Amino acid sequence: MTNFLLLRWPSAGAAWLVAAIVGTLAGCAMAPSHQGAWPETPTTPTAPSATTSGPLPPVITQAQSRWVPVDWSAIAGLDQDNPQEAWPAWQQSCLRPAPAWKRLCPEVQKLAGASASAQRQWMRQNLQPYRVESLDQRTEGLLTSYYEPVLNASRQARAGFAVPLYAPPNGLAQRKPWYTRQEMETLPAARQALRGKELMYLADPVDAMVLHIQGSGLMNVTEPDGRQRMVRMAYAGTNDQPYKSIGRWLLDQNLIRDASWPGIKDWINRNPSRVNELLWQNPRVVFFKEEALPGENPPGPKGAQGVPLTAGRSIAVDRSSIPYGTPVWLRSQGPVTSLDKLVLAQDTGTAIVGAVRADYYAGSGPAAGELAGRMKQPLQLWVLWPK
Repeated sequence: MTNFLLLRWPSAGAAWLVAAIVGTLAGCAMAPSHQGAWPETPTTPTAPSATTSGPLPPVITQAQSRWVPVDWSAIAGLDQDNPQEAWPAWQQSCLRPAPAWKRLCPEVQKLAGASASAQRQWMRQNLQPYRVESLDQRTEGLLTSYYEPVLNASRQARAGFAVPLYAPPNGLAQRKPWYTRQEMETLPAARQALRGKELMYLADPVDAMVLHIQGSGLMNVTEPDGRQRMVRMAYAGTNDQPYKSIGRWLLDQNLIRDASWPGIKDWINRNPSRVNELLWQNPRVVFFKEEALPGENPPGPKGAQGVPLTAGRSIAVDRSSIPYGTPVWLRSQGPVTSLDKLVLAQDTGTAIVGAVRADYYAGSGPAAGELAGRMKQPLQLWVLWPK
C-alpha cells in the first residue's frame, strides 16, 4: 500500500481525496510476497565511535542502500518512545522470522510483557543501529502514509449499490497483463470472465478506486436478510496493469487548474457523463478476497511480509533496501506530524522505491485517512540489526 500522492479521499468527507486522484504514486496493494534479500557479511571497516569501547562494525551494502553503523546516541528519541507499543508488531514479524532473527525472536517474544526500560536495555545490548543511506550516500528521503478505508457495501446489487468488487477471475495468471479497467467494463470476454466473481457492491466508483489503490478495506456489509456486519476485503491479486493518476490526466488535459478535492469534485459534478472516462485513465484494478474479522478489535490487514500490520508501528519499504521483519527507527519532522519512533518493516508497494523511503501505516477509518492523505515529508531511517 502506498500514499496516493498529496491527499487521499475518505468515503465521507472531502479534504483528503487528492492523493489517489491527483497523486502519481501507486497504491500499496498489500500482497504477501517473498522475503527480501538479507545482508551479506560486512566487508567495509568504519571508524570507531567516540562513545563506544571499540570500533563499530563495517558498513553493510544492500542492493539499493548502504547501512552505516552508528552509536546508540544517534537514536536520540529512544528514551522518549514507548517500545511496548511497537512490540506487538515485532512479535508479528517474529512469527515469520528470517535467518538473521531466528536466534533473537524467542527473546523478543519473552520480552512482550517487560517494562519499556527493560526492552530498551535489551535492544541496546543485542542490536546495532545502522543509518540507512542511498548508494550515493544521501541520508534524507521521503515519508508518505497509507490506511485502510471503511466503506458501506451490499452483498447484492441494488439501488444505490451497483459498483462490484471482484474475486480473481479464472485464468487470471494465463493472461498477463489482464484486461484494463475499461475493458473489464466494456468487453464481453472480460465481463464473461468476471461473471459470478462479484463479492459485494459499493455505492461509488470513486470509493472503489480508493479501495483498489489502498489494497484492502473494511466493509460494513448489509446481508441479504438485512443484518449488518464488518468484514475485510483483502488483496488477492491485480490485473497487472500500471497505476496511472486520474488527477494528473485532468491537469494534463487542462480540464482543471485546482488539483484539490473540491476542484476535482466540482469537475465531476459538472461532467457526470465523463466519470467513467476519468476513472478509465487508471487501468489498474485489484481483486479481493473476503476475510472474517475476529472479535471487536480485529488485527490489521496483512502486509507483504504476510503478517498483520499494526497502526502507527508498521511501514512499507523497498525490500531491496530493508528486508521484511527488520526493526527500524523512523524520524520525520514535517508539517503534518513529528515522528521519532520504533517501527517494523512489514510491507511494500510499487511506489515505495529507494533507500530512504517509507510508507507509514496509519490504521483504519477516516482519522487514519486524514493523516495518510496529508503525509508527505522528509525522512531518516536507521535499521536495528543483530550484533
